[in-house]
Amino acid sequence: MKPGSGAARARRAPRTPGAVRVAAVLVLVALATLIPLLGPSPALRGTGEAAAPGTGGIALLRAVLFAALSVPVGELFVKRLMRSVPGAPPAVPRSWSTAANSAGFLAALGLASVVATGNLVPDSLADIDVGGLYGTRDGKLALLEVNAFLAAALCAASGRPGTQVWPLAAVMAAEALRAHPATEYSPLAGSALTLVHLICASLWAGGLLQVLRTLRRWRGAEAGGALLGRYARVALVLLVAISATGVGSSLRRMPPETILEQLTDTAYGRVLLAKVVLMVGVAALALWARIRLARAADPLTAGTPARAEVYALGVVVAVSGLLTALPVPIRW
Repeated sequence: MKPGSGAARARRAPRTPGAVRVAAVLVLVALATLIPLLGPSPALRGTGEAAAPGTGGIALLRAVLFAALSVPVGELFVKRLMRSVPGAPPAVPRSWSTAANSAGFLAALGLASVVATGNLVPDSLADIDVGGLYGTRDGKLALLEVNAFLAAALCAASGRPGTQVWPLAAVMAAEALRAHPATEYSPLAGSALTLVHLICASLWAGGLLQVLRTLRRWRGAEAGGALLGRYARVALVLLVAISATGVGSSLRRMPPETILEQLTDTAYGRVLLAKVVLMVGVAALALWARIRLARAADPLTAGTPARAEVYALGVVVAVSGLLTALPVPIRW
């Protein structure tokens, strides 16, 4: 037996149960994603609802747009948190903001082309009526998102990347207004809920991704635990806000007396239910990471469930993209 092999096994042993628990949670969470990951067709099957043309592509573009928002917002958020961390190393991960904003620009451009053809997937460039975008509310909002992402990409590539917060805020406002047309019941209240939901979700998902990237860059420095702890305290508030606004938005579209029926009988309800299960799994991983952070001798051991949380949040973003492309349930 090689010297020190027993000590090495002792060091590895505590990690095994943790890895098993992460795997178990992720398997349970994955069960909720079967319907949305297979696309809109299974979610619509048996509901009597018809899918709009290009639903799958629109869902993908919307998911890219949401992810593109989260990355730069998370970088700006964590950069601010780092200012209050004593002894923070100067090394920071390479910024992904320019690439993310560019991806958001392309996704917004694709969504604008759909709006420009009367919410149909264009077969050729000749089908796209760019001038018609200025004549409708949805067209103007789509153009605003395209221009705002372009401005954010230019700001991120400039010497003052902090200025991208303004065009990113414009994208969120436009997306919140787009989600609630003027014909909807109390559209401004719905837009306000969606705006808060978007802001908090972007801070949570993008912030956690940036924190983990920073911890890897710092290579086990003591300041890493402090940064993770500061993020965890804010993330708790963000989780509460996300849950409250998500429930509020759902109740506006599905009155309490019809929720149980619509969760199983409508495509929107089915995917919403899958998203809720996913969020419960994400919350469990987040709670586990916070407990480790508070009790473990080495706070950086909280990085294991936190990494699993990032992967689960990525699936939540994809499901959210699909949710926006499905028919909104009828308010009975």
